This record gives sequence, structure tokens and C-alpha cells, in this order.
Amino acid sequence: MSQGLDLNNWSYAAMLLFVMAGSWWLEFAFRIRVLRRPRLALTAIFPVSIFFLAWDAFAINQSHWTFDPNQILGIIGPLSIPLEEYLFFFIIPLAAILTLEGVKVVQRKFSR
Repeated sequence: MSQGLDLNNWSYAAMLLFVMAGSWWLEFAFRIRVLRRPRLALTAIFPVSIFFLAWDAFAINQSHWTFDPNQILGIIGPLSIPLEEYLFFFIIPLAAILTLEGVKVVQRKFSR
């Protein structure tokens, strides 16, 4: 029997932190200013996230989709969706936007 924090429960959260670390530095390295325009980023992310969260909720309700309780923190939000899944639908698209904008900056520098 282990005492204290079980790190397995941090598997999903650790993956999200890894994605953030892998892409958020682009904001500062290339000065792409995505994080300085949160309204624009949220306008791109929010509508799609709502669709996928509804899909998630339906799949969870129908028992087509589950989350391993040993790999999540155990914080369950509305519609029986874990906190990490809500964060997933914000962090992953934001990481994609940051990566795309970073690639655009590099392409512009090499096309000169």
C-alpha cells in the first residue's frame, strides 16, 4: 500500500502539461502574439470544443467512451466529463494554433 500521491492519476494531466511545454515556448521565441489575443484564440477554439464536448458527453452517457479512473485526477465536471478532458479541448487546439503560427514565422524568414 502506498501513501501519498499516486502519480498514475496524473497521466492525462502530465500529457497536457507536456503538450503545453512543447508549444507555448513558440509564443515567446517567435513573438507570434497568439496568447496576447485571447479573444481571437477563444473564438477559434470555443465553437469546435462545444461540439466535441457534446460528442464526448453523449459517448460517455452511452458507455461508448470511458476514462480510466487510475489515469485521471478524479475531478469530474458537468456532463460526467473529467477536468482533463475539458482542458484537452482548450490546450490541444491552442497548441495547434501556436505551432501553425510558429511555422508561418519560420517560413517567412526562410522565404526572404
